[in-house]
Amino acid sequence: MIANKLKTINSTLLEGVTLVAVSKTKPNEAILEAYEVGQRIFGENKVQELVNKFEDLPKDIEWHMIGHLQTNKVKFIAPFIHLIHSIDSIKLLKEVNKEAKKNNRTIKCLLQFHIAQETTKFGFSLEEVKDFLSSDEFIELNNIELCGVMGMATFSDDQELVRDEFQLLHNIFHILKSHYFKFNPTFKEISMGMSDDYQLAMEEGSTMVRIGSTLFGGRN
Repeated sequence: MIANKLKTINSTLLEGVTLVAVSKTKPNEAILEAYEVGQRIFGENKVQELVNKFEDLPKDIEWHMIGHLQTNKVKFIAPFIHLIHSIDSIKLLKEVNKEAKKNNRTIKCLLQFHIAQETTKFGFSLEEVKDFLSSDEFIELNNIELCGVMGMATFSDDQELVRDEFQLLHNIFHILKSHYFKFNPTFKEISMGMSDDYQLAMEEGSTMVRIGSTLFGGRN
């Protein structure tokens, strides 16, 4: 069942788009079903669940943290996390750098921007990030690697609104790329689009889609 859904989803992905299979709340059996047919990138939004799954499941899985991350929880995922999508404050970025250093690692991160109308969603403003990237503070962070941006659109049936928000994130990416990361080939990811809107997100330049319910069914 999951294998078939995975095949269908992969057939809809544009070239160069990475699928992050969102496995939050799903049992290990469901993850293994996707793993058996080649899926290696999985996204979780709760630290404890992520740590448990990392311990129990094959070690060639790339784990992505896609949910809001508290600074006091960074230490639990720092030894193994592949990519953190949800860096939404300077304080958090510094904490990731600190824990990465302790683990003798460089941790890949995406900067999360607030592009939606809902105030409940987290994220930076463009001005905040520009100020930070121009600062000495940023230069001193040697154990993180900024790989791009992430955003969540408004939960809405209004396709034009969602498209506008995706375009906004795409524009933010290009501003940062041209001003701060022009010669950095690793700054290339735009993580946007979920089960309901990933097709739209790809049309607007997404390189990474986070798909859960379409693949695994509704929340457990």
